Amino acid sequence: MAKPEPVEPISLRVATFNVSMDASNYLPNDKLAAEGASALTLALANQHPQIQAIAEIIQHVRPDILVLNEFDYLPAEQGIEVFLKDYLAHSQRGESPIDYPYYFIAPVNTGEPSPFDLDQDGHASGVGNDAWGYGNYPGQYGMVVLSKYPLADDAIRTFRNFKWKDMPGALQPLKPGTQEPWYPAAAWQEFPLSSKSHWDVPVMVGDFALHLLVSHPTPPVFDGPEDRNGRRNHDEIRFWADYLQPHLSDYIYDDQGRSGGLAPQQRFVVAGDLNASVESTDNYPGTIAQLLQHPAVQAEPTPTSAGGSAHTPNNPHAATHTAGWRKRADYVLPSVYGTRVIQSGVFWPTLGQPKADLVSERQRSSDHRLVWVDLQLIAAE
Repeated sequence: MAKPEPVEPISLRVATFNVSMDASNYLPNDKLAAEGASALTLALANQHPQIQAIAEIIQHVRPDILVLNEFDYLPAEQGIEVFLKDYLAHSQRGESPIDYPYYFIAPVNTGEPSPFDLDQDGHASGVGNDAWGYGNYPGQYGMVVLSKYPLADDAIRTFRNFKWKDMPGALQPLKPGTQEPWYPAAAWQEFPLSSKSHWDVPVMVGDFALHLLVSHPTPPVFDGPEDRNGRRNHDEIRFWADYLQPHLSDYIYDDQGRSGGLAPQQRFVVAGDLNASVESTDNYPGTIAQLLQHPAVQAEPTPTSAGGSAHTPNNPHAATHTAGWRKRADYVLPSVYGTRVIQSGVFWPTLGQPKADLVSERQRSSDHRLVWVDLQLIAAE
């Protein structure tokens, strides 16, 4: 017999934050390939002020579940556990410490060398644009989930190795002006869809299961007229749009050998830096609409901030921006099923407000802002 639905609602705050905690924050560009893999470990050990500022923002907003993008993938004892113990567990400028007993990390594709000349510059370097996901070393721009609630570890699914070619109708890049594929056939056979990874991390919030759907698609820029990054960005986002609909997700397989997408009538939140905006002309047409107009996704109300509005006062979308480069890139999108939005926001104080110094410049914390949504998990109506 199926377990009955919980009756009493539970409220919680879910957030995403691109924390810019990769080696490019701590090293000059000419040292990234050689020294990047150890840069975050050293920065964490030395109480780096940028990391202190990131911790202060988290302590101030106090999410119950938090996705971190651009936190380099490292052994836990050299990375996330140090951040938890030496930063979040200690007051930052008067903020109360915060504890996350549960976390999830896993490898990503960024910096993983391919044997191919993926950017077609005549040299297969294995790094940067010739890695399976852009990166100067394996693990750059990694991801982390932090939670005050237990994770259903046995049910976590990762899709790092799902091949782009296995998505029906994949937007395979073409050489400009031709119908010839941009990537050589051998490369296309091995090419992963995820530039980092895609994760389905079920969180047990009381009697409710909440699926946290985490990713960080590649920016749709830094390419050429073939639009190889824009097309990949579109399909990385399309992955979640298909995953949420059983009749569209039968082609999906995970790294654990399981097939298919999310079962019907599940509570979820799509969270992360999706590198897509309704304003951007760089994105492939309709990219973010795949989620914002999805029948299973509760896309409104949109999180906003007074700081974003003041940052670009002549832009009608400015209040929704989540990055200093004036776009909405970061999303917390709950399911229509079984959730109710209470309130939401973007941490972006205006000049003169408390904590405004934390977002005063890119080097102070990050070029992205923390985005949060307060939810009620409710019984199905």
